Amino acid sequence: MKFYTLFSILAVLGAIYYDNKSGVRLLNRPIFYLFWIIIVGFKYIINGMLTRYIVMYNPATFIGYRIGSIPIEDFLFGFSMVVVCLVIWEKNKIKPS
Repeated sequence: MKFYTLFSILAVLGAIYYDNKSGVRLLNRPIFYLFWIIIVGFKYIINGMLTRYIVMYNPATFIGYRIGSIPIEDFLFGFSMVVVCLVIWEKNKIKPS
């Protein structure tokens, strides 16, 4: 398996595991998926420009499937980064007294 593909899949699985283990259960909240759609929209615009004109990927490291000019692995890795950041945020936010 390609390195970036494997790393992206492991990152998603790790983020899902972390969400469940932390007790936050972010992925069980419908509002998360609305938020994710908004994030993907902006990701498509910005990452699309980057992967079309600036960032070049080594074909030996990913499977080659793209949405527009963006490798599918970028969406997987982005998902895991957003989930982990939001779980950390939720775990550490100050609860009102």
